[in-house]
Amino acid sequence: MISSHDFQRLKFDTLKHFWGYDTFRDSQDNIINSVIEGRDSLALLPTGGGKSLCYQLPALVLEGTCIVVSPLLALMKDQVYQLKNNGIEAEYLSSELDEFDAETVYNRCKDGLTKLLYVSPERLTNRVFLQNLEEIQISFIAVDEAHCISEWGQDFRPSYQNIKDFRSQFLDIPCLALTATATPKVLQEIKLKLNLKNPEIFKKSFRRTNIRIISDKISDKYQRILNLMKYNASSGIIYVRTRKESEELVKFLQNNSINNVDFFHAGLPVNEKNARQNHWLKSNDHVLISTNAFGMGIDKDNVRFVVHFSPPQSLENYYQEIGRVGRDGQPSSAFLFWNEQELTNFDQILRNQTPTKHEFYNIVSYLYSGFQIAENDLAENVFQLHIQKIQNFTKASLAKIRNVLGFLHNQEVVFFNSNRSLSSLELKINPDELDLLAKKDAYFIEQLLRTYSGLTTHKIMFSEFTLSNKLNVDSHLIKERIKELQQKNYVDYIDGALASIKFLKHRDDRAVQGKYWHLFEQIQKNKLQKWEEMKFFVRNKDFCKMKLILSYFGEKEVKNCGNCSVCEQQKESVFGRNVSQEIIEILKQKPSNVEEIAIRLNYYEKENILENLIYLLDSGKVKMLNFRTYAYNHD
Repeated sequence: MISSHDFQRLKFDTLKHFWGYDTFRDSQDNIINSVIEGRDSLALLPTGGGKSLCYQLPALVLEGTCIVVSPLLALMKDQVYQLKNNGIEAEYLSSELDEFDAETVYNRCKDGLTKLLYVSPERLTNRVFLQNLEEIQISFIAVDEAHCISEWGQDFRPSYQNIKDFRSQFLDIPCLALTATATPKVLQEIKLKLNLKNPEIFKKSFRRTNIRIISDKISDKYQRILNLMKYNASSGIIYVRTRKESEELVKFLQNNSINNVDFFHAGLPVNEKNARQNHWLKSNDHVLISTNAFGMGIDKDNVRFVVHFSPPQSLENYYQEIGRVGRDGQPSSAFLFWNEQELTNFDQILRNQTPTKHEFYNIVSYLYSGFQIAENDLAENVFQLHIQKIQNFTKASLAKIRNVLGFLHNQEVVFFNSNRSLSSLELKINPDELDLLAKKDAYFIEQLLRTYSGLTTHKIMFSEFTLSNKLNVDSHLIKERIKELQQKNYVDYIDGALASIKFLKHRDDRAVQGKYWHLFEQIQKNKLQKWEEMKFFVRNKDFCKMKLILSYFGEKEVKNCGNCSVCEQQKESVFGRNVSQEIIEILKQKPSNVEEIAIRLNYYEKENILENLIYLLDSGKVKMLNFRTYAYNHD
């Protein structure tokens, strides 16, 4: 039996060896001690508080495998990728893995090699998973993004209710619940619904004193970003709503000689995403323009600014995303750009993407009937999905169809893959039958078998581009040849460049019209409520921005931050500030436009600068060189 003293030494040695740190942050040490001592624990750590380390480190110190329950496959993959890069044995299970790959993961856990096994909450009721767990030593259960268990949380996942029943099968195994965004109501639900017994509760204030929140009502956002980037010499993230927006903004900046930028979104191939992410992580001045697909699980200390090109959908999302700046404690900025027109536009988008009950049922019914799946049947195959065909039949908008597909994916009714990924190939005939095929087909299949040895035993994942280089044949021709083999039923092929769907549950029309519709409806109402709260935050000019966030998350007796754009305005009205004189001092150095002056004045509001410039022009202290540039008038 290892002594308490030895455990403490082992804990710090592990921290140093795998993460390179000598000390823990804030509550990390106490949370880790609680887990090691076998107590149920609940940790509310804001983004940047080092949540992941609180379960990853004890998983290495304790005997057995830690079961990590996580809601997003992308997040699981990122975590496992990073852990393996750090030399830590970690794996994930998901519906996209075939039986062969899943069996390999289970065996590594049974042999005691894998220290962290990431699973979705839906898997906790899977018969094969539960059977395999009987032969795996479990150290503890970590529930990441625990707010998903709450109906009042922003990411409600009913499958998180499975955790309570799952825990009842492992009574003596402790549980650590972690979240970065939870109101008091949500925290109470986490405790009850996870059946945490006398949990140690660790709650850190959401206040980030080093982040300055700048809310800017603005119409020409492109020009604002350009001016911001002209003076930028640090690493940052610019969040946009759509993939198209990320690409267009990068193109605009590069056309204006800003080259330390790149776009990032879920539509990029995996190797491209990893390359861009790694370049950004290692750089001191690179800026990624991204959808919210970027940032989860990323730990970079020296991010100096984050820009929200448009307001996000909820205060939870907003706080999580601005929490990615200034993790080293140095002064950092969070810009929020908005205008009334886009708030109205997003109101409309939310309405347009919410189907009626009739539309919801039509979309789901077509999915099943389109692939000839009868009531109570479950198809084994992965199908290529053409969303346009669903639209042609149901007459529903693409936004509504994608919303329903995303919902079905989150509930693990289906596995919907809308991203570019590796293609899959499975041999449907016995290799001994090759002599019976036409020479052309037999020769091509032989080439495939030589290239992919595993093809005779299980489904393989592959890249047509890589295969085309090996065979010295155009990748388009390779796709055509494989499709010909598929039509003859020699192989089963899924093109990774297109969307695909796999059905994970038996068709149950009654559940679709009842349970699933009511759940979908509730989630849509939650979305609308969160958006209304976000709009209030955006528009409000009377209350400190940080104070509004802290109050939202249930902190009492909070004080103004003193440095957000609202606090700056209030200080000026109380104590006075000679902005006109500050503008004169800037223009004495060199002619500047309004944007440049705003940046030099620590991102002061443009409207107020324009008011002061009008006064200075009238008094003859400044002059205009052209319709945008102002200069000090020496006359």
